[in-house]
Amino acid sequence: MRRLLVLGGTGWLGARVARAAVADGAEVVCLARGESGTVPDGARLVRADRREPGAYDALTGEWDEVVEIAYDPALVAGALDALADRARHWTLVSSVSVYARNDEPGADESAALVEPRDLTQYPDAKVAAEQATAARVGDRLLLARPGLIVGPGDPSDRFGYWPARLHRGGRVVVPTPHGRHVQVIDVDDLADWIVAAGRERITGAVNAVGEPVPLGDLLADIRAVTGADVELVPVDDATLLAHDVRYWAGPRSLPLWLPVADAGFARRDGSAYRAAGGTLRPLRDTVTRVLADEVARGVDRPRRSGLTADEERAVQRDLR
Repeated sequence: MRRLLVLGGTGWLGARVARAAVADGAEVVCLARGESGTVPDGARLVRADRREPGAYDALTGEWDEVVEIAYDPALVAGALDALADRARHWTLVSSVSVYARNDEPGADESAALVEPRDLTQYPDAKVAAEQATAARVGDRLLLARPGLIVGPGDPSDRFGYWPARLHRGGRVVVPTPHGRHVQVIDVDDLADWIVAAGRERITGAVNAVGEPVPLGDLLADIRAVTGADVELVPVDDATLLAHDVRYWAGPRSLPLWLPVADAGFARRDGSAYRAAGGTLRPLRDTVTRVLADEVARGVDRPRRSGLTADEERAVQRDLR
């Protein structure tokens, strides 16, 4: 039986990878502190803090596949020291954030990368993790570079904010859609592909991204799925910024909103992913699943990303 190790496995993506690997018939072990949740049925949890000495001592034998999701330099280096020589294939989950430029729609995996000067910054740390892993693993390495990962259970609220907000109905502040795209990948499509790519020992860098979709089309799909009585209120960038509304994610943000100058971030070339066997479910299917999850969790719950009801009302009040 194929042995697969997930470094993590109790968090969002890691647990989905572990579940997909169990379904694929692998013996699955997850190394984690176990603070983010439990491992899926059929997987085995090895509890360990990867920052502590001896964290990997219980992981004996050879591994057909190791999946690394962390990018912290200490965690990446420790795992490589302990496991690189015992892994037939290694997948590092990186990000399209590694690319130096976001103004080149259609750019592929050959695009220039960020220089990793400040490892406290997400793109720099991801590039450093890629470089360190490539130096140790060589031609056994798959660099999976997802775009925005979305789906049920997403802890970031970057995508789920919109189905939840439109579900509530009423007047909804949205960024001016013209010239803007959204490019997402469903967490289960990504997890299934990571497992299959490891089984087939696919290597190299791959942008694991969905098809670019105009922001207006995405909002129309969400509106149709929710069936709510909604008035979309497009607001220009200058007005949003003047109200301290922030791009992309986090408090006081409009998720998925990016400067038009960064249009290439959501329009990466995904042909290598499809050539490597990656599949993409219809976006409306993902929206439907996310909406059901948002309703179950509570559409009015506190969020990591998006505008609160009071913040949105303040923007709307000044538009009159």
